[in-house]
Amino acid sequence: MRRSPTILAPATALAAILALSACSRQLEPPTDRGVCYHIATTKDGKVRFNPVAQNVPDLEHCAAQLEAMRLRFVGLGSPNREIAGAYQGSFLFLQREGVFTSQTADGVRYPFLARTGDGRLATPGSMPPQ
Repeated sequence: MRRSPTILAPATALAAILALSACSRQLEPPTDRGVCYHIATTKDGKVRFNPVAQNVPDLEHCAAQLEAMRLRFVGLGSPNREIAGAYQGSFLFLQREGVFTSQTADGVRYPFLARTGDGRLATPGSMPPQ
């Protein structure tokens, strides 16, 4: 019987990504045009870039695809509330506060999309203050 790799919790996955990038060459996100990836770390510590969607026009649509995937997983009972992804050479980090982007796995993360009061994602500053 063939077993599929087990996906680790996001905090564990992120720690593995940072550990891999610290002790080996820098983790490089794929640069394929229009392909949105989910980043997963297997039990043996290997980082995998799994394609989520093709022909994605921009970083915002990739974040929306990753958020939809995250919500489906949560609906199926997954305890993972944070995920990481990549789009055309940039990393995306979906967290409780919103979506952050970075050019490196362990670099400075910049706010990209913020969560509204009802949990939706919006461009920071586009929603009136409550």
